[in-house]
Amino acid sequence: MTPKETRQRPCWFVRVLLLGAWAVIPWQVAWGDAPAQMLLFHSGKEGYARYRIPALLAAPDGSLLAFCEGRKDGGGLNGDIDLILKRSADSGRTWGPIERIMDDGDNTLGNPCPVIDRSNGTLWLAYTRSLGSDVENEIVKGTSRERTRVLITHSKNSGRTWSKPIDLTARLRRENWAWYGTGPGIGIQLKDGRLVIPAYHSVLPSGDYESHLIYSDDHGKTWKLGGTVGGNSSECQVAQRRDGTLYLNARTLRRTQYRTIATSRDRGASWSRPQFDKALFDPPCQAALLVLPGQKRPLWLFSHPAGPKRRNLTVRVSFDEGLTWPRSRLLVAGDAQYSSLALLPDGRLGCLFESWRNDNYQILFARFEKKWLLPASKSKIKPDGR
Repeated sequence: MTPKETRQRPCWFVRVLLLGAWAVIPWQVAWGDAPAQMLLFHSGKEGYARYRIPALLAAPDGSLLAFCEGRKDGGGLNGDIDLILKRSADSGRTWGPIERIMDDGDNTLGNPCPVIDRSNGTLWLAYTRSLGSDVENEIVKGTSRERTRVLITHSKNSGRTWSKPIDLTARLRRENWAWYGTGPGIGIQLKDGRLVIPAYHSVLPSGDYESHLIYSDDHGKTWKLGGTVGGNSSECQVAQRRDGTLYLNARTLRRTQYRTIATSRDRGASWSRPQFDKALFDPPCQAALLVLPGQKRPLWLFSHPAGPKRRNLTVRVSFDEGLTWPRSRLLVAGDAQYSSLALLPDGRLGCLFESWRNDNYQILFARFEKKWLLPASKSKIKPDGR
């Protein structure tokens, strides 16, 4: 579920630091020993009143793509919202102007979730569409004019041009599903070539949310619906372990403040009974998951607000494919919400994330070295967020 547009303000000393840093070093803020941050999507500038829902991906041509929603009306997940991106040719040191991917007039396009087919370099982008006049709560209750639809487009030139979108709703939305979300974040390609996009939906008439997958075994020609993870989960990311098992990590909506996890041994056709990972605090909020390739031992990264509430964006490290998360580094102090991680073309790591600053959501980008993340860290942020 996309969160309510709550006005979570940094505490007074954080706000002073922000103002001072921006005055001296435009577009960047330094937080102690944490990597420098670059303000990438500045709400109120470049044609949009608000930016939200980041997704970060290194494209086949070596460029770095930062996707998000451009909300012209400046509010929540309804009204006139476009899908946009910015491009970097130098692993995030500098960025070009906004490129508009999709615009459906006054309607709502949301939840960009890209995935690359490594066999041919095609970049796929799944997203959703609702009527601009319909709000999420109405859609979930079944009182809206329309239900959310799911679409996909692709690019063969690393996102410079995009195909005409294909509406997959008839194939990928069950009869009793109302709200639909892709990701948000990124999809993955399995070892056997299957393209996988994590997603979630609401169920009528209960209004419960569940996570699921959509996938393609023919390089995007057709897309099918995978299995569903039990209720009370929503926005999710997925990774594949070395033995082929799929691991799903989802936002938990009610009753607890821990992440929901499930596994699949049949490539996403069915899922284990969902469990709570008590090492991973959930405010609740979306989170990012990244598996680093080419490592002698597994190296998984997970970014999320470590709390309290949606504060203190932390990157955690797992050496056993998500069973434990023994190391962490504080990336952003203060308010920090949705995020997306990527291995940059130059070998560094990047995080695209939201933060409530100057009375609006902003989307920032941080670059950091693996050696910043991996040295022994005695983080003062406890796993339960307190």
